[in-house]
Amino acid sequence: MTRVMRFNTSPNSWPSLLIGLIMLAYWLRVLQMVARTRRTVGRAANLVPPEGLGRLLRVVWGPVVVLWVFVPLLTPFIENPPPLLRPLGAVSGNVYLAWLAVAVAMAAFAGTWVCWRRMGRSWRMGIDPNERTQLIFNGPYAYVRHPIYALSSLLMLTTVVVVCSPLMIVVGALHLVLLQWEARREERSLAVLHGAAYTSYTAHVGRFLPRITGRRTSMS
Repeated sequence: MTRVMRFNTSPNSWPSLLIGLIMLAYWLRVLQMVARTRRTVGRAANLVPPEGLGRLLRVVWGPVVVLWVFVPLLTPFIENPPPLLRPLGAVSGNVYLAWLAVAVAMAAFAGTWVCWRRMGRSWRMGIDPNERTQLIFNGPYAYVRHPIYALSSLLMLTTVVVVCSPLMIVVGALHLVLLQWEARREERSLAVLHGAAYTSYTAHVGRFLPRITGRRTSMS
């Protein structure tokens, strides 16, 4: 029987708690930006997208995000976890790898904050096929088309390293697949809205990783 107890002293308890706090701060910041966009721009940030497929994806993605935050937060407080929350393999017992993952997660969160600031008033959380926001081609976006998604993928991978349970692995896989899908949907939408300016950008800038041989765009 699963019992919720006081904080345990296993080697990965602190890394798990810290990863959970990082992700809690991440998503609270996202919600703050959603409210700020409505207040300052006068438009929705598309937390609930206007297009049907986006809304359907949120039905899956919402629970994924909730589990992403609360599984690492609560795992250190659960004694005798059920099979879905039980650590797997050698990765879960490697405390040095866990602390390295926490450090990488902190750096990824800081990098995401830079991307959010660079996006400014153009930041949106979902697709609105009728809204033509300003394209951002500088800063991190001069090197990769989706730096926020790339860093989100890294954040999820670090979480799975620290909390290597069957449930977290499933959550991580779903998030990574949904990010890949959403990135491609966004690109199709932006190509329709912005035409040659965006298609030229995609030809020279990598989706999630920089193109070593590609030139950076100077558009702004």
